[in-house]
Formats: sequence, C-alpha cells, structure tokens
Amino acid sequence: MAEEQRPWKVATRPTGVEPVAVVRVFRVPPEAAGTRVDVFLSSQLRNTSRTRAKLIADHSAYTIDGRKLSPSDRVRGEDHVAIWRLPPDEADKPAELPVLFQDEHVMAIDKPPMLAVHPTARHHNATVIKLLEARSPGQFFSLIHRIDRETSGILLCGLSRASDRAFKRLIEDRSIANSRGLERDAELPVIRKTYLAITWGVPESGLIDLPLIRDPENSLRVKMRVVEGGLESRTDVTVIGVRGKYALVRCDLLTGRQHQIRIHLASVGCPIVGDKLYGPDERMLARAADRELTEDDHAKLELPRHALHAHRYRLPHAMTGEELDVTSPLPPDLQAFWSSRPET
Repeated sequence: MAEEQRPWKVATRPTGVEPVAVVRVFRVPPEAAGTRVDVFLSSQLRNTSRTRAKLIADHSAYTIDGRKLSPSDRVRGEDHVAIWRLPPDEADKPAELPVLFQDEHVMAIDKPPMLAVHPTARHHNATVIKLLEARSPGQFFSLIHRIDRETSGILLCGLSRASDRAFKRLIEDRSIANSRGLERDAELPVIRKTYLAITWGVPESGLIDLPLIRDPENSLRVKMRVVEGGLESRTDVTVIGVRGKYALVRCDLLTGRQHQIRIHLASVGCPIVGDKLYGPDERMLARAADRELTEDDHAKLELPRHALHAHRYRLPHAMTGEELDVTSPLPPDLQAFWSSRPET
C-alpha cells in the first residue's frame, strides 16, 4: 500500500526541482525490498503503465533527502521514495461549483465532469475540496460520499463534523441493509440514488444482480470484476430511450460498490459510452492518465469522459429528519451527445 507523506517524513526539495512542484512520498514495505524503483512505482501509482512508471522514475524519483534515483536502483525495506512532479491540473480549474442545496449542515453541489474530489498526485489544486476551501476559507468541508473524477452530478458535502458523521452513518446503515436484501426494512431510512448513463447497446430493463470484487490480477489495481461469492451488488436499470445503437438508461443503486454501474452495464454487454476501463480497451485508462490516447482511442470512446451522471438523491436529512430530494439534470455534454444520435 502506498503511504502518503507524513509530517515526520518531510521530503527535502532537490536542487533544480521547480518551486511549484508537489511531492508524493511512498514507504517501501519490507516485502518490496530489492525491487527496482520503476517496478516499485508501477505497483504504487494507480492507472499508470510500467512504461510510464519508468519515465516517472527516470525524471522524478528521489530519496527522502533529495538524492536522485534511477529506474534500475533497488529499494530497501522502510525506505521512502519521493516523487516530485509539476501539478498537472493548474490550467483546468472549473469556473464554479453550482450549489443545488445548502443549509447549515450539508451542501449538495453539481460536480462537473473531469474534476477530482480530493487532491491526488495528478490533480493537486483543481479538486472539489480545494475549490470549496478557496471559496470559503476556514469553513469545514468533508465529502459524505464520492464519485469518480469523470462522473458528473450530485455530491454531498458535510459542513460540520457532526453532520458529516451523521450522514455517513445513515448511508452506511442503509447500505448494509440493502446488501442483505432488507430494502423494505421500515426501521431504516430510505435512500435512493439515481444515475443516468448512455450506453453502447440497449440493456434489458430490470435488476442486474452480480456480485463484485476488486480484480487482484489487473495491473491497474482499480478494476472490479464479477465473481461468484463476491460482494453483493445490485442495480435496477430502466431504459428511458433508444437512439440507434445507443440507450439512455436510469440506474437506481440498491448497493454502492466501486464502479458498480459501469461494470454491471458492461457485464450485460452494454458498456457506458466513453468508459476507458470497462469499454473497448482497459489499457485506455493508463494511456488517458498519461495523456497518450491516440486518435483511434478517441474515435472508439466517442466522448472524452464516460457518460455517467449522478442525477437524483433522495434521503432523510441526517440532522433534521426532513426529506432531502436533490436533482441534477443531464449536463450539456451528455445532452448534446444524446441529441445528436440518430433516432430509430
């Protein structure tokens, strides 16, 4: 597991590294001792190919005290490898984060696509949390749940530690009940999360009930797969419209597994348009992260991001008990794509 930089392991900025460069520090676990630096980084950097990891090691890898490392150097157990890189997102900050609902306890924002929710090695400043903190310095913000960077739509943020804990507990209790088939338990809150997606192919309306686990054999370390005996995962799918080989579908989550809607739709032969992981070629995800998508990749994907949108959340307000019903319409990029498809 990668370990983010800790206060007692502050990396020394190497000579020649630009002042705006940001650092990410990885602890080397004992079992990785003797591994080449590029191989170690390939195991730690999600969505990054081995070739790209070698380039990163060649240009950006240092010891904690600022000594340059080469890709072929061998790491030792409990060493720390520091990666110094320019923030890649400085030029793509969105102009605003529309607020769909806000009171003293919670805020619902309409997250634009291609915006990370938390700072990462690739997206340091252009993130939901960073933008909210810049808008309201000193205000407490915490994500009650998460959605993928490419997914647009509703995102709930707690405005106090008490509300953050209360909403997370409410969602967790309901999720546990749903995974056990207890959706109609009157003693538990009713939480409905509805997404809209545009798919290649037309799925059948109805329940997709396919258990999921993280794929341990996938080199990208983020892919999920369907497997008997995995975590119970259920999505209720309703086809709203059909245009040629495309479908606009409503997906109601009965459980909340990672990538659930994307892999469920892909597993029934109808992947989401633009999906770089569960679509035409999973290697597109690494190429996209490294900004190396080809013209052929773009043509196959048809959209620069996957066509998934968090459309409507309905749940009891964890602090007041009143119903919270928030809706975000299909965003312009997906609406334009859907409208341009030939009608049948």
